[in-house]
Amino acid sequence: MELRVVLVDDHVLVRQGVRALIERAGIKVAGEAADGQEAVRLVQNERPDAAILDISMPLFNGLDAALKIVQLGIGTHLIVLTRHDEQQYVSQALRCGIRGYVLKHQAANDLVLAIREVCAGQVYLSPGVSRAVVEGYATPESPGQSLSARERQVLQLIAESKTTREIGVLLHVSAKTVETHRFRLMQKLGIHDIAGLVRYAMREGMIQP
Repeated sequence: MELRVVLVDDHVLVRQGVRALIERAGIKVAGEAADGQEAVRLVQNERPDAAILDISMPLFNGLDAALKIVQLGIGTHLIVLTRHDEQQYVSQALRCGIRGYVLKHQAANDLVLAIREVCAGQVYLSPGVSRAVVEGYATPESPGQSLSARERQVLQLIAESKTTREIGVLLHVSAKTVETHRFRLMQKLGIHDIAGLVRYAMREGMIQP
């Protein structure tokens, strides 16, 4: 049976290159998205076998988008295609329900292999990240792991220089609700200013430096 996947990356050239690669391997691309929020809607509409996600993306980063997709309960398998090989990314990805972790500098065939293995119920990790997984699970959880999905989304939007009003419009909530989320995430992280939140989001890979 032909596998159907969706591609999610905020760089058009990356999506075009990945599409050409996997279509040559006989895998159908059912759609493309440029940010995490669009990715969730695309998966919900297309119900593909797998979603290939970048980590650093606007609105929802790839890891938060993965959490939302898992909550849909439609069984789409999740694969990350990223340049990040640090242990905090790998271990957090697995906790978010991602079962394929492919590095962008690996051979092209690795991604095709990851799609086929993950869709068959296996876990695929690019060579070089296995040690990161072991180290990640041996590391105590960070304060950021106590944030809710909405708090993480507000954090990312703050780091993207969105105002309280702009965040409210994007999330379809009131400015007061946004302020409440900001207060709670500051409490959980022990951070008391916007600059500190931006630095934290950069360290977590939620936005690019």
